[in-house]
Amino acid sequence: MSAPLAAPYRVGLAAWAALALLQLAWHGWLFPAQQLPAPLVLAITVIPLLLPLLALRNVRRALLWVGILSLFYFCHGVSEAWSAPDERWLAWLEIAFTLALIGTLGWGVRHKSAA
Repeated sequence: MSAPLAAPYRVGLAAWAALALLQLAWHGWLFPAQQLPAPLVLAITVIPLLLPLLALRNVRRALLWVGILSLFYFCHGVSEAWSAPDERWLAWLEIAFTLALIGTLGWGVRHKSAA
């Protein structure tokens, strides 16, 4: 029987899932791209978030990879919040989810050293 996941990892996994679902909703349904095919945009925005699933056996490692990838999504969120008023609320959600992911990495390291 495996031990339950620590709170930082549960928060990180939830932020990761929320970020992936946000990309699907944002680029696939709410504001699909006008110049590019929707499947291409979804492939560019969602597939990178799915790749760390290959390392999910080690949750810390998977979250580390997602945290690194989330820096791209943070930059995207900042640029969209600045330049796209209609999509600003989605951009702020993207920023919040990426900050939660990055925050859980620090929280998880701190949690591990305290244990």
